[in-house]
Amino acid sequence: MSDGLPVDPVVLIAAVLLAFAVLVAGVTRRVQTPSALLFLGIGMLVGDDGLAIIQLSDPSVVQNLGVVALLVILFDGGLTTKPTDLRRAAGPASLLATVGVLLTSAITAFGVWLLLDVEVATAALIGAVVGSTDAAAVFAMLRGIRLPRRLAAILKVESGANDPIAIVITLTVVEFAVGGADTANVLQLALLQPVVGIAVGGGIGMLGVVVLRRVRLSADALYPVLALAVAGVAYGLAAMLGGSGFFAVYLAGVLVGAKVDRRRRSIRDFHEGLANVAEIGLFLMLGLLVFPTQLPGVAAAGLLVAVLLTFVARPITVLLCLLPFRLPPREQAVLGWGGLRGAVPIVLATFPITAGYEDALYVFDIVFFVVLVSILLQGTTITKVIEWLGVTSSRRAWAPVAEALPLDDVDADLVEAMLTDDLLVAGRWLRDVPLPSGMLLVAIARDEQVVVPRGDTVLLSGDVLMIIAEDPRRAADRITAWARGEGDIAVDRARPEPPAVPDG
Repeated sequence: MSDGLPVDPVVLIAAVLLAFAVLVAGVTRRVQTPSALLFLGIGMLVGDDGLAIIQLSDPSVVQNLGVVALLVILFDGGLTTKPTDLRRAAGPASLLATVGVLLTSAITAFGVWLLLDVEVATAALIGAVVGSTDAAAVFAMLRGIRLPRRLAAILKVESGANDPIAIVITLTVVEFAVGGADTANVLQLALLQPVVGIAVGGGIGMLGVVVLRRVRLSADALYPVLALAVAGVAYGLAAMLGGSGFFAVYLAGVLVGAKVDRRRRSIRDFHEGLANVAEIGLFLMLGLLVFPTQLPGVAAAGLLVAVLLTFVARPITVLLCLLPFRLPPREQAVLGWGGLRGAVPIVLATFPITAGYEDALYVFDIVFFVVLVSILLQGTTITKVIEWLGVTSSRRAWAPVAEALPLDDVDADLVEAMLTDDLLVAGRWLRDVPLPSGMLLVAIARDEQVVVPRGDTVLLSGDVLMIIAEDPRRAADRITAWARGEGDIAVDRARPEPPAVPDG
């Protein structure tokens, strides 16, 4: 009888690394250190050039697994992007995600060619690969900081939408570098990628919304799995039709997150956990691919490229792209500093390797060093920069006001609403802000205690309201409008002075 299976040690090592990464990530968050930096470090430590516990030297494997991880992260980012934020950020984010990537790539490439002794093709590849912000790094950053909703939405939509143009630019430069470029094919690719990606993402996303809202599954835990299948279909179909699967996945996530309100919380929680695992695995894997002993040889050049990108190319790009929108200089500074580089540039840096470009390893090492500097410098200081510039918000930009929790076998929802200072009902007597018809406030969670609500109860910032809605259709949206004092259920905006000692 066999003593075990070949996969047994792999499972053990992967589980130990995952557990260690998750546990230490909690510490890094408390000390405001990006967890991506930790995962990259662990990957380099256990890789070929470290303890040699895990061997991974095939860039194509990293490329394929990296794409899968990015899809999970992008879909989660779409789920937590509110349509109102998408509309608010559409103009500036779309310019940054298209023209901005071209500008950043061109400025960086020109600076690399001017300052470093490299071929034009090598400089162009470095510029193309680092031209886009990274969804994994930006989404992880936004989970821990408080930004005004418009700024957070611009960063989020930009990082979720700029991958297609970055891929087109990188593939184009790679083809020219290896001598196999066809201008007609390049133009066709550039046009098809976003158009087909948007069309497929919108179509599959809406189909997924209809299915998720109408189908009755045997267990609630199956709805997030079905949502994941929607993401996979959106990516696969868009890729087969020559479009951007990344664009399609992000847009499908936006639609599912916005319109599947009754299952939104379970779907989002499941995919947030899955995205965290994908992020850990992605950065661990990228750390395995790099050889730390080669980094000192490119340290000076890598630092120069990082400085050029962070302090020249990105600020100029933000300034030029946002001129039509007249954002205040402080907000432009935050957008410039918040454009982190991460997993996407490293994955794109594997394309020249798999294409057989002569200086591909040099490009990869430079890009990896740039990502390290970006995560270490920008990722660790973004909170301080936001506070110093005075553009903080009272709540995390993507935190929902109200979320519906379906009640089993009952056509009603229990809706949780989190009150913050910016909501009109905060600081008001309950009797002065009656809920919409068909709804009843049954309890208030306050400071680890439960308050039974009465007419003279004062609603405080930080309260979690538990509301029964007999009609689940748009219950969360109606409660959100009530809390904000919007629409046909607006409340008197003059706040009376609350009692000296709040009820409960």
